[in-house]
Amino acid sequence: MAYLTAWRLALAADLLREPDATVGAVARQVGYGSSFALSAAFKRVRGVSPQEFRTGSLAPA
Repeated sequence: MAYLTAWRLALAADLLREPDATVGAVARQVGYGSSFALSAAFKRVRGVSPQEFRTGSLAPA
């Protein structure tokens, strides 16, 4: 299960880099039932919410 969760969240992180993708759409694409479920898992594993991740990943380097 840990592998599956890590894989789904890695895929979600990639999808969140797309500017038009919503958290809800990404959640459905990677197999979570809701944006809340994805957000909870994402924050538990990565330490930031999907929105915070998106903001940080889109910031200029």
